[in-house]
Amino acid sequence: MPLSDLKVRNEKPGPKARKVYDDRGLYLLVQPNGSKLWRYKYRFGKKEKTLALGAYPEISLRRARDDRDDARRLLRDGVDPNEDRRARRKAREAEETGSLELVTREWFAIQESGWVPSHASRIIRRFERDVFPYLGSREIGSIDAPEVLRVLNRIVDRGATETAHRALQNIGQVMRIGVLSCVFRATDTRHYDK
Repeated sequence: MPLSDLKVRNEKPGPKARKVYDDRGLYLLVQPNGSKLWRYKYRFGKKEKTLALGAYPEISLRRARDDRDDARRLLRDGVDPNEDRRARRKAREAEETGSLELVTREWFAIQESGWVPSHASRIIRRFERDVFPYLGSREIGSIDAPEVLRVLNRIVDRGATETAHRALQNIGQVMRIGVLSCVFRATDTRHYDK
């Protein structure tokens, strides 16, 4: 029998966690500490999996059912809801960090004053010629090692092994800056009222 708002509200904790089922895989996990968590149990690729939907009362019964229905639609389309959630989270994180070209140009603007002009020119030219055409528009958080390796192999294939080494160093510097700026933005909660 499906749950009602009243039944969900009145569920009391016990000595052990227990599941109170709703319908079509949705259930409420009632913890001994009193927390009530929505979960959706499903099968994907012959494996039983669970999707966390949030805590009651922040997520109402209606919202939990809507989220379950969204997950069922994904399953119907052959997509694992947990993998879809991970991909969306990665995309959001990538949006927060910016594109590789944007972060590189910010990094370059900071570093340029400490370099002689010919060195600075070589670095930005290396990015513009060998990196930006392939990875420049990509969000920095979504770029993985095999993609960087493919870019470096293009440089090596034209016989510029030393340039590939230097490009790897520069890409590494930019990636570290991009990740650090993302972490800083995520943890910086100070307010400047001056």
